[in-house]
Amino acid sequence: MSAQLKTSKHIPFHLHLGYFFVGLMVLFAAVTTWFFQSSTEKILMLNAQNRVNNFARVATDHLDNLYRNAAVTAELMADQRIVHATTLEQRLESMPYLLTALRTRPALAAVYVGYQNGDFFLLRPWRNEPSLIQRFNPPKNTAWVVQSIEVTADYSVGRYLFFDSQFHLIENRIKPDYQFDPRTRSWFKAAVSTSGVQSSLPYVFYATDKAGVTISTAANQQTAVVGVDVRLETIEEVLSYYQETPGSKFLLMTAEQGVMLTQDGLPQMKQAEQGQLRLPLLTELDGHLLSQLKEDHFKRAPGQSTTMTVDNENWEASKQSIAVLGGTPLQLWLASPHSELLGPAIEIRNHALLISALLLAFGVSLALWLARMASRPLIQLNSEAQRIARFDFSEPIQVDARITEIIALAKSMDQMKGTIEDFLHLSNALAAETNFQRLLVLMIVSEMRKAALAPCGILYLAEPKQGSLEVVQAQYNDQIREAFGELATLKLDADQAHPVLQLLQQQASSMLLTREQVQLYFNFVITEPAAYQLVCVPLKDKTGQLLGVLALLLNAETAISAKRLSFVTALSGTAAVALNTQRLIEEQKVLLEAFIQLIAGAIDAKSPYTGGHCQRVPELTKMLANAACETQNGPYADFNLTETEREALHIACWLHDCGKVTTPEYVVDKATKLETLYDRLHEVRMRFEVLKRDAQIQSLQAQINGEDPQQLAPQLAQTLAQLDDDFAFIAQCNQGGEFMAEDKIARLNAIAKRQWLRTLDDRIGISHEENSRKAREPAAELPVVESLLADKVEHQFSRSLREQMPEINPWGFQLKVPELLYNRGEIYNLSVARGTLSEEERYKINEHIVQTIIMLEKLPFPRHLQQVPEIAGGHHEKMDGTGYPRKLTQHNK
Repeated sequence: MSAQLKTSKHIPFHLHLGYFFVGLMVLFAAVTTWFFQSSTEKILMLNAQNRVNNFARVATDHLDNLYRNAAVTAELMADQRIVHATTLEQRLESMPYLLTALRTRPALAAVYVGYQNGDFFLLRPWRNEPSLIQRFNPPKNTAWVVQSIEVTADYSVGRYLFFDSQFHLIENRIKPDYQFDPRTRSWFKAAVSTSGVQSSLPYVFYATDKAGVTISTAANQQTAVVGVDVRLETIEEVLSYYQETPGSKFLLMTAEQGVMLTQDGLPQMKQAEQGQLRLPLLTELDGHLLSQLKEDHFKRAPGQSTTMTVDNENWEASKQSIAVLGGTPLQLWLASPHSELLGPAIEIRNHALLISALLLAFGVSLALWLARMASRPLIQLNSEAQRIARFDFSEPIQVDARITEIIALAKSMDQMKGTIEDFLHLSNALAAETNFQRLLVLMIVSEMRKAALAPCGILYLAEPKQGSLEVVQAQYNDQIREAFGELATLKLDADQAHPVLQLLQQQASSMLLTREQVQLYFNFVITEPAAYQLVCVPLKDKTGQLLGVLALLLNAETAISAKRLSFVTALSGTAAVALNTQRLIEEQKVLLEAFIQLIAGAIDAKSPYTGGHCQRVPELTKMLANAACETQNGPYADFNLTETEREALHIACWLHDCGKVTTPEYVVDKATKLETLYDRLHEVRMRFEVLKRDAQIQSLQAQINGEDPQQLAPQLAQTLAQLDDDFAFIAQCNQGGEFMAEDKIARLNAIAKRQWLRTLDDRIGISHEENSRKAREPAAELPVVESLLADKVEHQFSRSLREQMPEINPWGFQLKVPELLYNRGEIYNLSVARGTLSEEERYKINEHIVQTIIMLEKLPFPRHLQQVPEIAGGHHEKMDGTGYPRKLTQHNK
């Protein structure tokens, strides 16, 4: 219900500006919040990118410094006299410099020198690492360890020297098992073959079994190589120290994608060839974040940052390339979660948004409260409108207001009450009528005529196919006219002069008719011609299609008022809805009947053996039902069917075999035991032909080998005759016309044991489904000898989960379900005792009633047809409980 208020000259209704103010405030707040949110997100994203890139640059610089310090140490050692030393004593004299180098650079794990004659000298600080204690077993107060190998012409001497913090010798331990040739190590070969400082790829140190890298350089005209070890733990400590946030992730990787370090420490080493250990490859690691980094690795150039989403969390990621002196560059991947990078900034932003939302809510509440206070004069009128909405018309509308528009609205609403009450009364009467003819006579014509105060009413129904309007009902002063004569039909394209068609074409509602016009066009309803006013009310559906026309004839002296005409026009919409609804119900019933018979006809057409069955069953059932209803004595004396029950029985009869649409035709029409889509007896006959040819070939071969043809001929004839007789027996068994006794089954099994030679592959050129069945057992090597008849694994069709029927099922079926869906075994099918159907095929045919019940129970039958699935699904049940599929008895109801 809506109303249009006009501006009053006395008291203008301007308080609606409060709502306008609320709208402006909400719009301003929305735009401001959107701008603030967008700007803040851009700033936060820029800040996140800067922080991640800064972390990457700082970590890269410190890694570069770590490598450079190690390189500087190696270059300085190359200029020391230790590279010229030939004995252990001479090498120990250079210990002060080595000690200074290790003390000033704690990141170094060891310094050493390898000589061309195989000598080796190494100094490492002792840090009481558990992994090294077992190997070295140092004495108490050990602070430094020297590993030395001296090579003579006959042998080499390995030893460990342990020193305290003041570099006083604690123990000089000879180690005969300490055999190490530095010339075979990669760092030695690289330094000798290439000038300058060389950096190795990460590897496992010989003495400590720890992973690390070696910085080496040649000295003394390549007669010695100086090396400095940097363990990966040291690099990991550097990266962890500069880790941006606790949840940040990093990955240090070689150019060959060998993972050196992650945020969780050193990765688990992998077993390589010859028992060696190697770094895990990037492709061997897993994880959602790492998978995203792998995908992004080939898209981004080093130094670029990107934002990615992993497990519904945003991350800022960066990739940096680290140049290594004398080695291949390293790749450093970094990723930090936005929730940690931007935590404080996000919290400030959220607080600002919360304050803005609270202020907006307060402002809106205040504006609405002020508008509510200004709208008090409308509250009483709203209460009256609610009473009308509840169809309460018991009291007149009374509103205490000084606003002119509200007073006028109250008067209009009071007048509206009576109209609505009359309208609802007539609408309910039209909607409650379900009989189509009574709807036309009593409701549409009679009630509409009374509402218009017209003595005469005529109802035309549109016939779109004929392009005409047909008179179906006519009344004159409560008298029903039935003889319409030739004026009963109005051709839309021929009778253009008819007043009813003129009003329709002109889209007018009424016109005055002269006495002659009434006599000419409406003499079948008005016996005393006079001047009348013709009012035409079109009846249309919701799409605007013309359903019919209601023609009302009023005395010319009492012409219909505009108010009454509007009421009749509005009521015509309800009449059109009722008319259209009843016609649709009738048409849908006809359509349903035709569709049901269409399905039944299609089922009958599937098989020539059952043609017409679905059409005969309804007629026979009606005859039985009528006979039962007419019985006056016996158990059916009280039996009777209502109209709705007869309708349900009729539909159930037509649909009783609808489940047969799922039954394969070759099962329903199976004429022989070996028949499927074709009769497989042809295959068996071809095998007999092969055996006959083999017998002839064997006889001819024997003649070539010198045997007497006169003796071979009778043998060949006997073999061929036996094969012909055996095939004739198989063909007779295939027809299924006789009972298969035990002696016949025994002979069948004996014939099946005959063997024939197959030389061609039976798994090529066949369907995928058949190939999958053959794959259940390995293919035989060709040529292969096979039985003449066989029950092979490939003949068995497994019953899928969808095809199975549990003992406890929602439909109450009690069926013995075969294990297999089909069994195409040749011996199995030929051994069927009676008929041509195997147990599986018999179940497949009986299964049609199961499908019928399942299909029909899925249909949304109306309430009065709810028993259709039960009636249709019970036509194979028996009174003694031996029927199927539910094994019902006469006691089941």
